[in-house]
Amino acid sequence: MTHRNRQLVVAQDGGEVSLAVEDIACLILDTRQVSITGSLLSALAENGVAMIVPDARHHPAGILLPFHQHHAQAHIAHAQISISQPLKKRLWQTLVVAKIRNQAALLDQLGRPQGQTIAAMAGRVASGDPGNVEAQAARAYWASLFSDFTRANENDRRNALLNYGYAIMRAAIARACVALGLLPAFGVHHASKTNAFNLVDDLIEPFRPFVDRMAHDRALEHVGDTLSIEDRRQMSTILNDNAAIGRERMTVLAATEAVAMSVVRAIEHGSAALLSTPTLKARD
Repeated sequence: MTHRNRQLVVAQDGGEVSLAVEDIACLILDTRQVSITGSLLSALAENGVAMIVPDARHHPAGILLPFHQHHAQAHIAHAQISISQPLKKRLWQTLVVAKIRNQAALLDQLGRPQGQTIAAMAGRVASGDPGNVEAQAARAYWASLFSDFTRANENDRRNALLNYGYAIMRAAIARACVALGLLPAFGVHHASKTNAFNLVDDLIEPFRPFVDRMAHDRALEHVGDTLSIEDRRQMSTILNDNAAIGRERMTVLAATEAVAMSVVRAIEHGSAALLSTPTLKARD
């Protein structure tokens, strides 16, 4: 792949295919057998494109992100680093409540009986979630969503579908964060010293049920032991799925940008009430 006249150009056996770089949000490579010019890498970074690179099994292994392009980078970074502990706890509470409600909404959409029970758990989440209601809801959620399933089973194709979708979502949220001058390494709950994406791993929580729904549907549509190229293509469309923030409908990709923007507002004004979260609505 190369860059020519502001276009991403892909050479194929039947000729060339081109696409305007400015129209791309995320570029997902499905194979390591591809050559990319330095000019294209530079153009992708300059246009805020997140590029996801694969490992030998075609699973996402890394992300190329733009570097410090926001005009208020230093201001936002200092504000983010200075977030008070009480605000961090309230932001995490908001994220966990949104995640649990979306989990419950998905179970309701699928006609599963645990939906109402899990929805009620959202009301028990306190600031910082000291009771770890998130984990309690997760146990009931997974048992209801899939039969004979554990997240720890690496040989279960359903987990492979989930992990692939989560990786795509993680890249999109990371892209949205850096575009607004946020530092992905500094989270509000996740705080691992070895994780460069602690904030991303906070913000992804309400988005996980979107991936779960697609993985559930794909697992029913196609049976197999490993991810096929069609599986990967299907899961990569998660960013085009529908989401809602308040009364506004948008794509999941647009929702990641809206959430990141709301994080900046919440930090600058010191109010968790300004944090927007996505809502999982039934598909039309």
